Amino acid sequence: MNAVKAPFWLNKNSRSMQTIAELTSHFSGKGQIDWIGLRPARKQPLKSVQKATITAKGLIGDHRNKAGKRTITLIQKEHLKVIASLLQENTPIAAQRLRRNIVVSGISLLGLRNQTFQIGEAILRGTSLCAPCSRMETELGYGGYNAMRGHGGICAEVVQEGIIQLGDKVHLLINQQDSNIYPI
Repeated sequence: MNAVKAPFWLNKNSRSMQTIAELTSHFSGKGQIDWIGLRPARKQPLKSVQKATITAKGLIGDHRNKAGKRTITLIQKEHLKVIASLLQENTPIAAQRLRRNIVVSGISLLGLRNQTFQIGEAILRGTSLCAPCSRMETELGYGGYNAMRGHGGICAEVVQEGIIQLGDKVHLLINQQDSNIYPI
């Protein structure tokens, strides 16, 4: 007896009818940490480090030291070239100038917004877009604020503390609904 083939819209393996929740869990691979920066004091230059500890209040050594939805800021390395291009510059913008804590590559940060992900030993939850501040106009020059819009990365809250270092992998945690992971 021949089996009857279900129509494509009933096939859970069909790529044409996946839910948004399913689609937002698909990444072509893992990302990695390319740069870590600590802001020792307000309006002071960032200090590049090879390794850092993420606590509930942020990176040890960073002046912000406040738990919440903006505890950690991340930006995508691929966007540094875009920002430079929008500013008519020939070389990528140095990460220190953008005042984000962590630069990652190889994974869409926008795709990690409203998701729980692991970065090194730490677990974070992407909470919002990281909008540029007015200092970008001073730091990057005329048009700096607008060049950053849409390319400023994301903010994240800390779910689990841990150590991060250059080269550590960044990846989405699957089956978040079934886990007992909550912000600390």
